[in-house]
Amino acid sequence: MDALAGLLDGPRARGAFLLRMVMEPPWSVRIEDRAPLCLMCVTEGEAWIVPSSGEPVLLRPGDIAIARGPEPYTVADTADRPPNARIGPGGECATLSGEPLAEALHLGLRTWGNALDGGTTVLVGTYLMDGEVGRRLLDALPSLLHLPAELWRCPLMPYLDEEIARDEPGQSVVLDRILDLLLIAAVRAWFARPGAEAPAWYRAMGDPVVGRALRLLQNDPAHPWTVASLAAKTGVSRAALARRFTELVGEPPMTYLTGWRLALAADLLREDDATLESVARRVGYGSAFALSAAFKRVRGLSPRDHRSGD
Repeated sequence: MDALAGLLDGPRARGAFLLRMVMEPPWSVRIEDRAPLCLMCVTEGEAWIVPSSGEPVLLRPGDIAIARGPEPYTVADTADRPPNARIGPGGECATLSGEPLAEALHLGLRTWGNALDGGTTVLVGTYLMDGEVGRRLLDALPSLLHLPAELWRCPLMPYLDEEIARDEPGQSVVLDRILDLLLIAAVRAWFARPGAEAPAWYRAMGDPVVGRALRLLQNDPAHPWTVASLAAKTGVSRAALARRFTELVGEPPMTYLTGWRLALAADLLREDDATLESVARRVGYGSAFALSAAFKRVRGLSPRDHRSGD
């Protein structure tokens, strides 16, 4: 699993949902669900996203926005419209006074809003939980990312709009995969912008030597890697690899590998059926004791405390 796949692995495995929001002015919804990641794209009309801090963003057809939680934000027909509804944790929708709205705003299969023939349609994909691996990439994104249609062309949005209304066997899997691809495409397009501040390891992926080394480490963290074995796989000397890797990534290969292994372990430990011993084997540690010692040394808490959320 590489880092872009890691962006999705934890959230998708632990829950994500997709809906189409159809609205007719006036409307304004305060989002306070604390979800770590929400992707929004307009297929008809316009919508404003108003973050708690920062400038409002206008979404037009073909645009895409990614909001990073847990900070709340407002989605509305105008930037100054006061909210008249609130979405809380778990997707619970209510008026500002707490009266439930889920039934009143249900418009059909995966469709929610105040008017079935409303002039604004927004596709909303929400990832409910994130993971340590994905956070290595998400931490490099702004709290509200906006890609106007003129900066990128993505054929997935109209396809998603078409598929969201279907009710066929396996449809939820189809929608999950389209949503995942759309998210990856948006993140790649964001980092491809001139002057974009992508993480050092992400930029290093384009280097023919260091990029190959990174993919080897990410895709097979359980392998007993050394700088020498990694250098042999990439076709350069050990000294050349160590120097080039450190220059481009900002840390030596084995330090990067330790961080990657422990990020994977942190996500795996959240799974109910994962034992410390099995996690240790999957991420390249010879025993539960070795993983526990490394985890506490680098992350400052034991795997047990991490798992319990202490």
